[in-house]
Amino acid sequence: MRELTAAGRTVLLDNEGFLIDQESWNHDVAREIAKQLNIANLDDGQLTIIEFLREYYQKFNAFPILNYVCKHIEQPRECVNDKFVNPMKAWKIAGLPKLDGIHFVSFDGKNYRLEECC
Repeated sequence: MRELTAAGRTVLLDNEGFLIDQESWNHDVAREIAKQLNIANLDDGQLTIIEFLREYYQKFNAFPILNYVCKHIEQPRECVNDKFVNPMKAWKIAGLPKLDGIHFVSFDGKNYRLEECC
């Protein structure tokens, strides 16, 4: 476990960088997690994706299909890959928990797809 300070507030991340307490998430926390993931500044498009991921998870307790995200926030088809490269970065920045059996794979380092296992 490690600590992260955002706007004078300390939150806890697990060893893989997932926020321990989802209720402690806010935009300042998102920006600090993004910095840890080598994303210096979150733009409005990225924040829109992150907020959608949070809403979707709260409603369905699952990771959405990536194209579904882009369609519903009216961004280009590959918006998550374009804005974050690896969609798991967006998930972590959104302050959401690690989902068992879910990970992303890429063969070219630019395009990721969801792969479920076990």
